Amino acid sequence: MSEPPRRPRIGITTKQGGPATQSGRFYAAAVEAAGAEVVWLEPETVAGTDPEEILREVDALVLSGGVDVDPRHFGEGVVSEANVEIDPRRDQAELPLIRAALARDVPVLGICRGIQMINVAAGGTLHQDLGLIGLDPAGHQQRQAGRKVDEVAHPVRIERTSRLATALGSDRVEVNSFHHQAINRPAPGFVVTARSPDGVIEGLEHPGRTFAVGVQWHPERMVGAHAEQRRLFQALVDAAKARRA
Repeated sequence: MSEPPRRPRIGITTKQGGPATQSGRFYAAAVEAAGAEVVWLEPETVAGTDPEEILREVDALVLSGGVDVDPRHFGEGVVSEANVEIDPRRDQAELPLIRAALARDVPVLGICRGIQMINVAAGGTLHQDLGLIGLDPAGHQQRQAGRKVDEVAHPVRIERTSRLATALGSDRVEVNSFHHQAINRPAPGFVVTARSPDGVIEGLEHPGRTFAVGVQWHPERMVGAHAEQRRLFQALVDAAKARRA
């Protein structure tokens, strides 16, 4: 008898020690529920390794959340009022990997920090803090409003013809929110596909790639009660299967 087909292998980037955290378990559960196998990509594993070698071992990437992207990677100094928290080792490990994945058309899903990393890796910029552009940061930090991590914070409008809308099965979703930075100038080749009511960019994708999608919210925290968020991970896994085939 022939062996069953191998499950797609999805590499998840994370901080050092991230797989053992509660956040790590949420990412793993969402990917595994969509029918894939998790490959953890911690900075100490990724840094110094040829990105091409890593990409030969996985069928897609999930770029997980975390601390802020170092502004020097998009040509700015740190603004003191922005309270930027960075992980230099993680930035240095992930940026070459993301660029290689985009160049090879490896399916990529960026989540929170992940959407920002996609944008910066491809040549875009970020707002270092939403408060510095006249917005209320508390509107995108639901813990400050006393909401739990799996509760919704605000709606998001999505471009109807986008891959994101197709994956979610809707052009409007309710999302959670845990960020104080956001995309400023989209990277060349990428298009904005979703925004919150105050205009913050919540979705980004590259129409010239099979699946290069980023979201500013945390879908892995919502999969239990929101079926559309599960479909986002399923769309990534389906893209990984198609690429491998």
